[in-house]
Amino acid sequence: MSAQYQKYLKVLEKWPTDKTKIGSGVQRRDEPARKMSNEAKIISGTAVAKNIREELRGEVTSMTRLLPKFTPGLRIVQVGGREDSNVYIRMKVKAATEIGIEAVHVQLPRTITEVELLDKINDLNDDPRVHGIIVQMPLDCDSPIDSHRITDAVAPEKDVDGLHTVNEGRLAIGDLGGFLPCTPWGCIELIRRAGVEISGARAVVLGRSKIVGTPAAELLKWAHATVTVCHSKTRNIEEITRSADILVVGIGVAEMVKGSWIKPGAVVIDCGINVKPDPSKASGSRLVGDVDYEEAKKVAGHITPVPGGVGPMTVAMLMKNTVRSAARALDRQMRTQWTLEPLPLKPLRPVPSDIVIARGQKPKDIALLAKEIGLESRDVSLYGNKKAKISLSVLDRLADKEAGSYVVVAGITPTPLGEGKSTSLMGLVQALGAHKKRNVIAALRQPSQGPTFGIKGGAAGGGYAQVIPMEEFNLHLTGDIHAVSAANNLLAAQLDTRIFHECTQKDKALYERLVPRIKGQRKFSPIQLRRLKRLGIEKTDPDALTEEEYGAFARLDIDPETIMWERVVDINDRYLRSITVGQSPTEKGISRETRFSIAVASEIMAVLALSRCLKDMKHRLADMVVAFDRSGKPVTADDLGVTGALAVLLKDALEPNLMQSLEGTPVLVHAGPFANIAHGCNSIIADEIGLKLVGKDGFVCTEAGFGSDIGMEKFCNIKCRTSGRKPNAVVLVTTVRAIKMHGGGAPVTPGAPLNKQYTEENLELLEKGLPNLLQHIANGQAFGMPVVVCINVHVTDTQAEHELLKSAALKAGAFAAVVSTHWSDGGAGAVELADAVIKACEKGNNFKLLYDLELPLLDKMTKIATTMYGAGRVVLSANAQEKVKRLTEAGFGNLPICMSKTSGSLSGDAKIKGAPKGFTLDVEDVYVSAGAGFVVAMCGEITKMPGLSTRPAIYDIDLNTETGQIEGLF
Repeated sequence: MSAQYQKYLKVLEKWPTDKTKIGSGVQRRDEPARKMSNEAKIISGTAVAKNIREELRGEVTSMTRLLPKFTPGLRIVQVGGREDSNVYIRMKVKAATEIGIEAVHVQLPRTITEVELLDKINDLNDDPRVHGIIVQMPLDCDSPIDSHRITDAVAPEKDVDGLHTVNEGRLAIGDLGGFLPCTPWGCIELIRRAGVEISGARAVVLGRSKIVGTPAAELLKWAHATVTVCHSKTRNIEEITRSADILVVGIGVAEMVKGSWIKPGAVVIDCGINVKPDPSKASGSRLVGDVDYEEAKKVAGHITPVPGGVGPMTVAMLMKNTVRSAARALDRQMRTQWTLEPLPLKPLRPVPSDIVIARGQKPKDIALLAKEIGLESRDVSLYGNKKAKISLSVLDRLADKEAGSYVVVAGITPTPLGEGKSTSLMGLVQALGAHKKRNVIAALRQPSQGPTFGIKGGAAGGGYAQVIPMEEFNLHLTGDIHAVSAANNLLAAQLDTRIFHECTQKDKALYERLVPRIKGQRKFSPIQLRRLKRLGIEKTDPDALTEEEYGAFARLDIDPETIMWERVVDINDRYLRSITVGQSPTEKGISRETRFSIAVASEIMAVLALSRCLKDMKHRLADMVVAFDRSGKPVTADDLGVTGALAVLLKDALEPNLMQSLEGTPVLVHAGPFANIAHGCNSIIADEIGLKLVGKDGFVCTEAGFGSDIGMEKFCNIKCRTSGRKPNAVVLVTTVRAIKMHGGGAPVTPGAPLNKQYTEENLELLEKGLPNLLQHIANGQAFGMPVVVCINVHVTDTQAEHELLKSAALKAGAFAAVVSTHWSDGGAGAVELADAVIKACEKGNNFKLLYDLELPLLDKMTKIATTMYGAGRVVLSANAQEKVKRLTEAGFGNLPICMSKTSGSLSGDAKIKGAPKGFTLDVEDVYVSAGAGFVVAMCGEITKMPGLSTRPAIYDIDLNTETGQIEGLF
């Protein structure tokens, strides 16, 4: 680059923007009046560009008013450091800053490779804060880089230079909704703002470059001009140009177009910029265009100067493209209604099996669904094309967005067959989304593989109200449960290993191994420093501890009799209910009795479900109490040094999974804590993301396990207490079958035919069972929520039975009672239910918690039992009394209660049906789930490890090796 050219770049950078300065065509007060002449009117790009910047500044200000934290973002990518490129970049940054655009100069080294540059551009493509990306050309690099590949790597929706093949193609076919190339668009804008009519004019474009000539010709054509393109091989160029009403020149040859080439009165747009020697100038040269300006201005009607003509417009139109892109992003962010396209549903008669229905519906691509509900590509990690994980960063991006209505679906005390809560939930969301055109997300737990291979089958809903693909939903999904199992068992391994090493080593030797010298130095890890702090040892030098401090730090002194942590596996295995570990000779006789639980019974699963972010999850993992030491103090996962490792295993598992319903509405699947021994709800994070995505007029419908006495109570007192959310309504699912059972009907046994009491109309039996329904209605009302009763229809029900249930529910104070046929009809069969939920959510929110945390543990248990179950009192066993005393003294007395009792009865005895009153609820044991943040009260023997029946579902499950399909799963 010559020294003279560098000087002129500096001149160009400082070119005046004030309309009263050079090239503006406006007379200054201190200048003598110019004589009247026939010279062309000067089209000042400087003045027009300034007007455009002012307009854009107003648009950006309006955006900020709508969303205060929103700022248009432009990234200018430069490879190397050419000074001419630096000048242009500074001009762009200056203009962007003046408008209110956050422009960042991304300068990359000359040594960058093509692959590295593509990776950087992809990062910018995925960044929601970036609305425009330009790659400054030429690329000043050491290794060869394909510039066309680079410009095409910029996402078309962020290609504010308008150079992507997609945007070029859209322009070629007359679709002007993409981004237009900046220089040609600036030319058209100059012509229009000069008051020149383009439509019907004859236009000639000199030059056919990708950046100027070709797109300028396309823009003129779509503005209804008759266009001729000339280039270096064109014959009789002068003759052609003399016919032009509009002449656009971008040929790259200094002052090539003479006055004799121009039709009198034509509009001349000069896109060239060249350095020409000029001895009269102090610098020895000057900037000129491709048009001989002095000759042309005597012939043309309008003309652009160089500099001060097209140049400023290129930058202005780049800014205009950036603001346009930001406006589109803001519109997507502020849009209240999704652009969701439901999947059509054609119910068959008779209703086929669940698996046949599921396989008969082709799911939409999960990336498309994600886009429909307002997720950006960066928000989503695809697992194939039917499921995906959603990044927690969505919560930051949508932090200012209003949340939607929050609906919990619960049930009455179920029969062993279940009453269809999941099916009803799916029917409701399909009705709201596909038929009522509301933004709605179903939020479900991930099912355990234990019941899937045992007797229950899947938990994806049923009939024409399901999550699909159901095989993915009911099996591994994205591996979250396996991550929980790995983390749980890593902690168990570390627990037993620590006991072994403490039993076989002296204090000093144990300390030396825990804080080893590496290359002559040793230091505490961060987690060890936290333990020192808890011990009150304010030292950071491992060699500075005293002998007493060595022992206090190194020895946890765990009492094996108090160990609460168990290993887990995600299958039903009755032989793991009681085992002995440590029987190998290598363990030196240090053995103990323990047991396995099913994976979803792990406290880590509850931690996953109740965490609000990665930091919160890590704190909860650290606080998990695994045992007590011999002095009665709790021993935590952090004491065992395993917190960080657990967080690493669970990092991806904390992200919710996106799936869909049979009708193409979104479903978030995340976490799966048991409802009898844990709180039985999906994750807080999934609900939070859902509530933000649906917006203020939308709905998130989630499920609480088992009956309202168990799942809904914990949903309110534990989950909502933790999240701070106030649900707007509860949908209470009931069936004629279950109410008859509570009225004294014959036992309902899985796999056995139903007694005719359940298949024939029996109003007397139904009426006797109504107290159970009424208790569950009262349970919802105790939390201040409107209760919508959903009567999930079975084929043997009668209209009279439905009317009896509806009448009783409404008389008991239910907000609405609706008969729903979603199992057989999909969302169409739950439209009335959807209408009732919409109206219930329009009521004022009067949600309230059942008890204050300051109450003693026993009082909180009593409040739950008397209000939710109808009990008269709670009695603690001697063991439970001791545990309550120990937990209170250890500082856990102010935690909420998680009641662990049978789901088959409102009482603690599964054999007692109906709605007993005034009974005594016995609490046999109490333990703390400190990480999850609740105290568990065990009411009777509740197994944490199911077993397989004589003929489990595994007999019917197979893999078809010809088709690759799973058979017999449902």
